[in-house]
Amino acid sequence: MTEVGQEAIDSMVALLSTWGLNVLGALVVFIIGRWVAVRTRGVTQRALSRAGIDEALVPFLSSMAYYLILIIVIIAVLNLFGIETTSLIAVVGAAGLAIGLAMQGALSNVAAGVMLLVFRPFRPGDFVDVAGRAGTVTEIGLFTTTLNTPDNVKITAPNSTIYGETIKNFSANDTRRNDLVMGIAYGDDIGLAIETIDKVVRADDRVLADPATVIAVSELADSSVNLVVRPWCRKDDYWPLRFDLTRRLKEELEAAGISIPFPQRDVHVFNEAAAD
Repeated sequence: MTEVGQEAIDSMVALLSTWGLNVLGALVVFIIGRWVAVRTRGVTQRALSRAGIDEALVPFLSSMAYYLILIIVIIAVLNLFGIETTSLIAVVGAAGLAIGLAMQGALSNVAAGVMLLVFRPFRPGDFVDVAGRAGTVTEIGLFTTTLNTPDNVKITAPNSTIYGETIKNFSANDTRRNDLVMGIAYGDDIGLAIETIDKVVRADDRVLADPATVIAVSELADSSVNLVVRPWCRKDDYWPLRFDLTRRLKEELEAAGISIPFPQRDVHVFNEAAAD
């Protein structure tokens, strides 16, 4: 064997004796660490599911646990090779800060999405009015929320614009109150009108007995005496009941001789020539 070959073998032996155990240890740490990360992700998913956390939030939180453990494993592997990780952590932190600043709009949507999924001001299937948009919620994602309007237009809104606004959830409570206004003429019998309205309301099985329906004079308007009609019903009956009552109240009031006036104006004409 030549002197050059012997030197190469000696160098290889020295290299293996120096780094071999480190490489083997690094492989073992990485394999075990990745196994722990995968197991942790699975355990986290099952725990969050049992806790009733929203299904859209479970993958996000379990993935965060997985990558956090994986980062710790990678840092441990680098330490085995004698690599200084303090500066590396600082660089990664600075890079993360820069990326966070560049993506602050997207990250604000993610943060708002997490808050919406945790605090649940509404759920898929609820009819809501938020930030000037009204519709049925079809999906709550980490970045956006999707609504379908009553005329079946799809609206996709960033979560940050939703969570920072006042949210009206029309589906949250089991019961709702219908607010109707019926105008009658000044010359009509108010007592008869109230009696007729009460008869129509009581005849509808969808109207709840408790809370009681309110029928009262609310305003002496320009052309009519306005009566408020406020029956309570189940939330699913709100619009059908409103439509049916509006029609039946008009028909029954007219049948009872009660007129429903429309806005009108009296015009007085003066003959200037006759006045002179």
